Amino acid sequence: MFAHFDGIVAEKASDSIVLDVGGVGYLLYVSGATLQMCPAVGQRFKVYSILNVREDAMELYGFYSREEKAMYERLRGVNGVGSRTALQILSAMSVRDLSIALVSGDAAALTRVPGIGKKIAQRLVLELKDKVDDAQLTGSGASVAPKQADGPEGEAVAALVALGYSASEAAKAVSRVAGSTDKTDEMIFLALKSLG
Repeated sequence: MFAHFDGIVAEKASDSIVLDVGGVGYLLYVSGATLQMCPAVGQRFKVYSILNVREDAMELYGFYSREEKAMYERLRGVNGVGSRTALQILSAMSVRDLSIALVSGDAAALTRVPGIGKKIAQRLVLELKDKVDDAQLTGSGASVAPKQADGPEGEAVAALVALGYSASEAAKAVSRVAGSTDKTDEMIFLALKSLG
């Protein structure tokens, strides 16, 4: 129903913002990454949005990029993951890091998100492993990288993508060798060997 909102930031809270669009204030719940991208009160900001309708409430959710919005929708499609839980996952991990964890089958990375247990983490990996697209893996949709460091695995995937491999190929190759070393250059070398 609402594809995006482009307006003036009227208020900022720890998990939401109010955007003034043509004199109407819209309350949008946002992830930590979107909140980080949000400018100061009084500045213009555009967010992609989703209207979530429940029996007892209608809530708007805002995202700084199309990739974050698409990942939110995928997370919400998993049984046992509600709107707030999906937002919490996106607050704890960048879209890129989450995508790498899903494609490489790293359920342990997901359990580090508060409120995500082993069962839900495994379900997320199982259901979303093949649904992550290259833009989410490379982070190409973000105008500014989120504050969370990608670590050696993320750097190795980015290097392989730069060499011409698809993001999903690169993530799978890196996940196969990630336990062998924690150094980026060695990880790239081993991943290249596994790719032939």
